[in-house]
Amino acid sequence: MKKRQLGKSDIYVSEIGLGCMSLPTEQAEADNIIQVALDNGINYFDTADLYNKGENEKIVGNALKSNRQNIILATKVGNRLNKTGEGWSWDPSKEWIRDAIHASLKRLQTDYIDVYQLHGGTMEDDVDEVIDIMESLQKEGLIREYGISSIRPNVIERFLRKSNAVSVMMQYSLLDRRPEEWFSLLEDHQASLFSRGTVAKGLLTSNGLNRANKTKEYLSYTQKELVDTIVRLQALEAPIASLALQYVLQRKVTGSMIIGASSSLQLLESIEAYKHQVPENFLQKAAEITKQDVYMEHRV
Repeated sequence: MKKRQLGKSDIYVSEIGLGCMSLPTEQAEADNIIQVALDNGINYFDTADLYNKGENEKIVGNALKSNRQNIILATKVGNRLNKTGEGWSWDPSKEWIRDAIHASLKRLQTDYIDVYQLHGGTMEDDVDEVIDIMESLQKEGLIREYGISSIRPNVIERFLRKSNAVSVMMQYSLLDRRPEEWFSLLEDHQASLFSRGTVAKGLLTSNGLNRANKTKEYLSYTQKELVDTIVRLQALEAPIASLALQYVLQRKVTGSMIIGASSSLQLLESIEAYKHQVPENFLQKAAEITKQDVYMEHRV
């Protein structure tokens, strides 16, 4: 699998990264999925301290500890579990981030995190404090690089402008093209995109039409618009999942597509879709189909 440079760093990530949130809670099942990822050249693994109340980090750590030097490990911080264990609150303070990194390192069974990401963000945050602690962790060797996972353009812009962040994670797909207007911002600050939701909750897969018929609406699309759009994409005579993945990959700003998998078969299907090359004219037609006037009028 091809790799891409992550921003201006010396880290190279596989074009597909495994989003670990969907991993089974049974260690053996998770191990099998992660081994499939490793066998197919995936080197980027993304989790968060919030997932399954920290248990996801433990599962990922157990599965990858023998391959630590060969993989790029990422996790996230900022969502603090309540003492009851039910629910969480937003806490981007340096005190919490300092505590959280050590807890994540222990659960992941590693001495360092390759990419540490702020897991959200608001304009009320003390962004200078957040960046200061990230820079401190980097100097201490506890993290190699840092980034942000956010859907808020103003939060992203401020974070990139003030920091040395190398990545931004955001939802991006053929059906959600809003981030395209922000790509120049990422490029200007030499940061890479980690795309999530690349197959749009399964709408951009072989079973997409069935899903669309059961979906009331998706972002700005009404059900009718969604069904019509998927029918038109399928008419391009290229596997729709391949269209979805290759469309995101054609963007130079893309570092890695974060693909979740709850089974080895599901991951293998994504890998096969990735391997299938789609003609450039099909990608252009897909772009025309999904940037229709009705979408722009009703965008959110």
